[in-house]
Amino acid sequence: MKKLSLPLTTEQKLLLHAGDCVLLSGTVYTARDCAHRRIFELLDADMPLPFSLKDAFIYYAGPCPAPEGFATGSCGPTTSARMNVFAPRLLDLGLGGMIGKGEMSEEVVSAIVRNRAVYFAAVGGAGALYANAVKRSELVAFPDLLSEAVYRFEVEDFPVVVAIDCHGETIYKQ
Repeated sequence: MKKLSLPLTTEQKLLLHAGDCVLLSGTVYTARDCAHRRIFELLDADMPLPFSLKDAFIYYAGPCPAPEGFATGSCGPTTSARMNVFAPRLLDLGLGGMIGKGEMSEEVVSAIVRNRAVYFAAVGGAGALYANAVKRSELVAFPDLLSEAVYRFEVEDFPVVVAIDCHGETIYKQ
């Protein structure tokens, strides 16, 4: 098990291989397809984004409201393939990587390799486990989207598996 702090350097990403188990600590942003559409509207209008894409990690999740005493409610991963249309452009603009569930398209794999990024898989159905790894949560953008708004999470020992590494290897074809 590797323990890594976000943001990841290019050197750290180069050492990761599909199938590696990792505990992540640092900042991740939540965004599902509705938030991605809004981010693309801002990009297309040449307007500033609510967070810097440079080396950022997006967690494809829509967190539930936080119960008292917790930073967030359950926040399991959503199906990453729904972000296939968005991921290549965001990676080309500096996104460091993504966290989600399931396979992504060959176009996304190419963008991951081209940008030396990484895609981590989180376990579906483990939303409570992931919520326990979130130490702080802050609403960043699009509050009208409710759980699909963009949140900044500070995570500690967030368990993931390298699903697609920056060399183009994937756990889905091994």
